[in-house]
Amino acid sequence: MNVRFALLAVALAGALGAPAGAAPCSKETLTVRGVPVVVQYCIAGDPQTSGAATVVAVDSTYTSGDASFARRSTLRFISGEGPGSVLESVDLAGLGLTGTLHLTLGYAGGEVHVLGALLTPGAVIVK
Repeated sequence: MNVRFALLAVALAGALGAPAGAAPCSKETLTVRGVPVVVQYCIAGDPQTSGAATVVAVDSTYTSGDASFARRSTLRFISGEGPGSVLESVDLAGLGLTGTLHLTLGYAGGEVHVLGALLTPGAVIVK
């Protein structure tokens, strides 16, 4: 009987570990001119389908050292053979860095991920 109770307690602890309704988030560190930049994308609502596009509200946070900024945007991911993708440009001045990060974002499995990154000026491939 104690073994059953212990198994039930472990199962409940696992189910209760994540807060109910927590937004799915992805977090990734990109190196921009030798400086780590943490990029986090969290889904901020239920995705909507509109033709060949999936429309997703996203809360994004960009952090480097002690500096960070956040924004909410609505992204239209165009679907095709692979994951839906969209291009987004992020001015890095809010992090005390020079340049614009041009990100290719993918939406799959209910999360937004950075598929590629290019820094301008200079067309430096970051990812």
